[in-house]
Amino acid sequence: MDSVSGSSGLDGLRWQRETGVPEADENNGMLTQEDFFALMTQELAHQDPTKPVENNEMISQMTAFSTTDGVSRLNDSFGEFANTMSSSQALQASSLVGRSVLVEDNIFGMATGEQPKGKIITDKPASNVNIYVENTAGEIIQTVPVGKVGAGESSFTWDGMTSTGELAPEGAYRFRVAGLVDGQASELQAMTYRKVDSVTLAGAGGNIVLNLNGGSTMNLSDVVEVTQG
Repeated sequence: MDSVSGSSGLDGLRWQRETGVPEADENNGMLTQEDFFALMTQELAHQDPTKPVENNEMISQMTAFSTTDGVSRLNDSFGEFANTMSSSQALQASSLVGRSVLVEDNIFGMATGEQPKGKIITDKPASNVNIYVENTAGEIIQTVPVGKVGAGESSFTWDGMTSTGELAPEGAYRFRVAGLVDGQASELQAMTYRKVDSVTLAGAGGNIVLNLNGGSTMNLSDVVEVTQG
């Protein structure tokens, strides 16, 4: 009986250009799906008849390639989706210029004649609530009595006047809120509305950044609420 020499089996097979077997794309060094199946066909055609490729091995190779190819396609799809989302966010952010956004911060900038607005946040009802308006030196220039507030959010507005009846000058200020919660003196959270002056589309970490009046900034993703003007 004739025997099959090792040089005629898979181990002795030499892949050359004249065999017609597709090679990896020289531009990206990757095998396409067509390349993979062409190579598998050649492998089966030149296998040692006495040692054929096991079904499990063939399935394993096909599964590995399918998984890799699927992940690659999925990454491409996510890349396209991310680009679309980035463009959508940029368009959304640009529409905020000139509008006011609610910020989880009690410091704000005020132009002459403005009436700053904000919200009081509390988990429980509170009484004897007062809003203290402080300047950059920490001095209280106005006290706004609120009285009772329920649990949740309560909106308020400062008319921009000082306790002496004068219009507060343009600059940076802070709202400090205090009241009684369960009969105990407590500081309450205050959030402020800030006007968006401009937008930076490529901020730190690739974030879309809103440039607010008063000189501060915030990420678009941190916006709690948007209002007109």
